[in-house]
Amino acid sequence: MQTTTQTRTGYDAIVVGVRVAGAATAMLLARAGLRVLALERSAPGRDALSTHALMRPGVLQLHRWGLLDRIRAAGTPAIRTTTFHYDAEAIEIAIQPREGVDALYAPRRTVIDAIMADAASEAGAEILHGARVVDLVRDERGGVAGVTYEDATGSTRRARAAIVIGADGLRSTVASRVGAPLVAAGRHATAVIYGYWRGLGLEGTHWYYAPGASAGAIPTNDGETCVFVSVPASRYAEARAAGPGALFEKGLAEANGDLALRVAGGERSGVLHAFPGQPGYLRRSWGRGWALVGDAGFFKDPLTAHGMTDGLRDAELLARAVVRGGARALRDYQRQRDGLAREMLEITDEVASFAWEMDDLKRLHHRLSRHMAREQELLAGFGAGRDVRRALESAA
Repeated sequence: MQTTTQTRTGYDAIVVGVRVAGAATAMLLARAGLRVLALERSAPGRDALSTHALMRPGVLQLHRWGLLDRIRAAGTPAIRTTTFHYDAEAIEIAIQPREGVDALYAPRRTVIDAIMADAASEAGAEILHGARVVDLVRDERGGVAGVTYEDATGSTRRARAAIVIGADGLRSTVASRVGAPLVAAGRHATAVIYGYWRGLGLEGTHWYYAPGASAGAIPTNDGETCVFVSVPASRYAEARAAGPGALFEKGLAEANGDLALRVAGGERSGVLHAFPGQPGYLRRSWGRGWALVGDAGFFKDPLTAHGMTDGLRDAELLARAVVRGGARALRDYQRQRDGLAREMLEITDEVASFAWEMDDLKRLHHRLSRHMAREQELLAGFGAGRDVRRALESAA
């Protein structure tokens, strides 16, 4: 194993993590003319735990960035209806065309992560896979000035930049090294078990709710449907004792008998995936020489399926702040992000509590819909989005 240390200089930004949020941030910064190094510890094409669903604001961004056609070309099916099942009551909602978005999409992470990373590379960002950040470089005043990382060959390297952006997920090395404090935290968490099926005979997305259990059916790539079951995290011990399959079957039957029958008659592709649960949080998003985006800075329970959508939104908010430059711009990023994220965290935490009656849950979903409308309005106002710097100059 090589252990020599080499120093690379001259980057405007280093992005740690090249999944959805990190790749989008790197792409937008590179499109704005910044020199960007993006480091990803996993190999290209590696899958990730995900609900896959993109809500309208996220689809709008991909459309504005010129990437939605790639999502379609990868065989991601258009979703034109979404149905909420409250016990025996089913409410179907058609996706209305608006601002260039006439359908929703739920790409596999192997699809969207690769598309976003390719777009970042095409914009000029330097992408390194198999690169594990082990520490941060500090300047003489203690601010962050770069990273130390091991590359795919095992060599230790050091890279310096004006800002280091942590987009490295729940267990963010960047957030840990800078000691990013929590500014808000959820109290509830759900365990999620999911897999992929063919032959379910469903159109659009379906979300099922019952006392103590929830489920979803989300059409994704390769003609498959992602089916998930969500239960209070305290029940995850059942999965350890009997295996995730037993909890999946039990939770699915509790959430909706019809879906359970469809799944039993369908064809599963691959194994089940399990997430034991994690209460949501909102971390301080910036400091001297660093910033956070995606799950590194804001995570909420996956039950509302907004993780990728929020990650794309915050990537654009942060990229615009970095292009503007200075502490004031980063403070504005946190203020704007927190103004949107706090309500999302609150709504999601209440849904994840399972301490609701159906009428309460419907009210929470109406709040969620109004929240997404505000996000949509904000993001639509950013314009085409292909050139962040030009968009900022136009807005000034």
